[in-house]
Amino acid sequence: MPLLDLDKITAGLSTTWSGFLRDWDRSLRSGNYPETTRYNYLLAAAQLGRYLGEYSPDPGADAAAEDPVEVTRAHVEAFQAWMIETRSASTALNKHKGLQQFFKWLMLDEGEIDRSPMERVRQPKMPQKLVPVIPLGF
Repeated sequence: MPLLDLDKITAGLSTTWSGFLRDWDRSLRSGNYPETTRYNYLLAAAQLGRYLGEYSPDPGADAAAEDPVEVTRAHVEAFQAWMIETRSASTALNKHKGLQQFFKWLMLDEGEIDRSPMERVRQPKMPQKLVPVIPLGF
């Protein structure tokens, strides 16, 4: 059974978001991207769309929840902060990278936006994990 189920990924999204994600998947498939990469990219964009419809307190989230062309930097930053708070910094970083690719595709390949809302959004910083050092005397 394939990992990527577009119906499942796009469930609950507007027809505009869903249509863009289906078009993007076709573009990724034509570029021979691995299924796991496509899944991670598409999931990141779908989660942003759902977040804007369900949780975002930001102005303009209603329009952005209906159409990814309306997404702003503030929407992406709010989503990224929410990902860090509810998941982890590494998950937020993964979503950040997927969204960069989505908005790059919307801008360069589709010509739907003039500037990416990701343009000045910083990547989440990964907390350093301290590894205990065992003294030489043991």
